[in-house]
Amino acid sequence: MSEKSDPNASTPSRTRFRLFVPILAGATLRERMVACLGALIGIGLTGLVCALVLGRDSHFPLLVAPMGASAVLLFAVPSSPLAQPWAIVGGNTLSALAGVLVGYAVPEPIIAAGVAVAMAIAVMTFARCLHPPGGAAALTAVLGGPVIVKWGLLFPLVPVALNSCILVGLGVLFHRLSRRAYPHVAPAQPVNTHGTSDLPSPLRVGFHKEDIDAALAKVDESFDIDRDDLERLLKEVELQAAIRSHGEISCADIMSRDVIAIRPQSTQQEALSLLLRHNIRVLPVTDDDGHLLGTVGLRELVGEGDHISEVVSTPATASPLAPAVSLLPVLTDGRTHAVIIVDSSRHVLGLISQTDLLSAVGRQT
Repeated sequence: MSEKSDPNASTPSRTRFRLFVPILAGATLRERMVACLGALIGIGLTGLVCALVLGRDSHFPLLVAPMGASAVLLFAVPSSPLAQPWAIVGGNTLSALAGVLVGYAVPEPIIAAGVAVAMAIAVMTFARCLHPPGGAAALTAVLGGPVIVKWGLLFPLVPVALNSCILVGLGVLFHRLSRRAYPHVAPAQPVNTHGTSDLPSPLRVGFHKEDIDAALAKVDESFDIDRDDLERLLKEVELQAAIRSHGEISCADIMSRDVIAIRPQSTQQEALSLLLRHNIRVLPVTDDDGHLLGTVGLRELVGEGDHISEVVSTPATASPLAPAVSLLPVLTDGRTHAVIIVDSSRHVLGLISQTDLLSAVGRQT
């Protein structure tokens, strides 16, 4: 069979760029380059700050080797539970302390090395600060030689804890400047906006947290991802599968084009009259040229103010070419009743209500 007709044959471009295929889920070349820059800045400045604070002493390490591994986690996978501030500071410091204590108690270096790493894992587990470089910190404390012996019980604090704190502080600043969320916090779960005991509508169908726990117990392995992040990822997988199944329906296909809008200088009474007359729940607020400024509905009209400009809210928008099913998370959040379809200049093209989307998806089922 020729290479051209072999469906399993690798394409030249795939083979040529194999080295650039991400080794981590979601990784991109840009993300790796940002990580390299972060590590360069983080490690360099950590050493510089320690030198300024402690002075240059040939018998004293300004940086300990585990900081290099900590920098890999901090800048390359900042969302990992192993890369969070307490994991870095607590994991390195407690592991170094375990190594120092084992070094005093066990005179044989080979045995001490194994015991130190085992103790480090145990301490980090119970302290909820598991951090792989902590194992290296424990080994450094046991096998570090005269320099470590000289500093004794001070070694876990200076330089290990000092290095860790400075590196984490620089990491927080770097990620903020590069617009990454660190320390990582999973987005909040949807809440019921109606003040009742029912679950929010997105959580009433599909899998629940109990299902994730059961699956993790069944697989019986540890994964380097926060449980809440895992749930968010699986929800997104469900959405992408729905988009793939119904992707041929675009927002332009189902949107209402004769949109009832209102100007910001109109009164609240005029807005209420339009809502009731046309039996709709949301009015786009536009300028004289039809550009979207916001939306107003019954929720906004119960507030204080005479004119619409005083109560206008931020609109939910989408492109006319976007898959209609991609609006599901927005239109099921319990607050948003319609998405305004706009062009690149925010000129209003149409509107998709919950009813519009439900009708379109129902026909495809």
